[in-house]
Amino acid sequence: MPKKRKKTKKKSNGKLSPSRIIEKVDYSKVSHTTKVDQSDRHVPYNLRQSGPTKVELLMSTRVRKSPYWHLSMKAGCWRATVYNRIYHPRGYVKPEKGGAMVEYKAIKNHVTMWNVAVERQIRVKGPDAEKFTDYVITRDATRISPMRARYVILCNYKGGVLNDPILLRISQDEFWFSLSDSDIGLYLQGVNADKRFNVEIDEIDACPVQIQGPKSKALMNDLIGKQVDLDNMPYYGLAEAKVGGRSCVISQSGFSGEAGYEIYLRNATLYAEDMWNAVLKAGKKHKLMVIAPAHHRRIQAGILSWGQDMDNEHNPFQCNLGYQVSLSGKGEWAKKGDYIGKEALENMKKELLNGQKPYKLQLVGMELGGKPIEEYAPDFWLISKDGKNPIGFVTSPWYHPEKGTNIAMGYVPFDGTINKNGFPKGNVGDKFKVHLPKKYCEKGSNPVDAVVVDIPFTESYNPNTREVAK
Repeated sequence: MPKKRKKTKKKSNGKLSPSRIIEKVDYSKVSHTTKVDQSDRHVPYNLRQSGPTKVELLMSTRVRKSPYWHLSMKAGCWRATVYNRIYHPRGYVKPEKGGAMVEYKAIKNHVTMWNVAVERQIRVKGPDAEKFTDYVITRDATRISPMRARYVILCNYKGGVLNDPILLRISQDEFWFSLSDSDIGLYLQGVNADKRFNVEIDEIDACPVQIQGPKSKALMNDLIGKQVDLDNMPYYGLAEAKVGGRSCVISQSGFSGEAGYEIYLRNATLYAEDMWNAVLKAGKKHKLMVIAPAHHRRIQAGILSWGQDMDNEHNPFQCNLGYQVSLSGKGEWAKKGDYIGKEALENMKKELLNGQKPYKLQLVGMELGGKPIEEYAPDFWLISKDGKNPIGFVTSPWYHPEKGTNIAMGYVPFDGTINKNGFPKGNVGDKFKVHLPKKYCEKGSNPVDAVVVDIPFTESYNPNTREVAK
């Protein structure tokens, strides 16, 4: 078992913590690891261990700025990535001030606001909106009522996960796909290129922020309480409200596992300041902090990040999304309508129940040793059994302060383990070695010990079907 770390206050001794040390890399010696069996993929995950790369993110007009970009800069954003071809804030507290773990304390103890305008809204509207949506997602869209939302996945004909958006049903004939990082808007237009479904498919100027943390309901009550009965708003419930005098859709949802809401501002390019500033004003007494999306907290909750924890060459079963296959949304695994990927996924489900292994690697949760990982991993760190030959890789690692140990999601060879509901999972208790960068290794311990544990590492405020089905 990985060694549990004692909880101690950090002292400033003038030394950099492991997460802030930039190791020098000899790029002439960086090679791709080929021993991990990825033979079921056309494009393998790039397992070169290059470490942090000292480059500057180019700001040019081919990458868009969201309506909240300048407001994030005003709030102290110091770094960003690109997501859906839009600049995406990924850090407000600089490393010398405590970095991402200061932002973690804010979401655990108070309330936070995130600029997530990169979650583009693709609207499907028209008489065939329900029929079209039901065809492109694996869940049963006919069971989603107006003014309700759901976490859904879209798969290709092979069963590969193309995207895992939040789907908002605004009305009987209108759905919004709130996207993770991929070109699903273009894909949806391509699916309907022959206009066999009577719908219009467009990106719209509705941009969300997330309000996450234990004081989120108190803040939202101050912000919109007279307009919405938050006490009776269900998880993934939707409501219309005005924030800062501007029209918004409110959802009780989020990317953190904490209590939270999302505010989707209509005509965001015009009214970004009105909504944002209204939230800041209402949040003062609740110690609101503008932070980056809380990947440390979402990893604890077992929430996946598309492109990092899975992509279009992963099927739902191997990344803990098997419960999404033919799920009606009412606890039934029996969607009757046709959908893209149905044949491949239904065959895969049968193979799994018959004890077969239709893919190579399975996503698992791990607790692992080493010094606290308090920053984003720049590489897919390797996993082995014998400490030498890689057989898998880590996708999302971070330090868990309450557990006093590092945690991670990653892929290891699938051994056929399934849970009581027939969905594949990691074999709890299996031991591995994780090959961390030197800065995270205790003296004389590289690679570090790791053990498979159940996901989530910390239960969500609103446990979802994935957690209940574990």
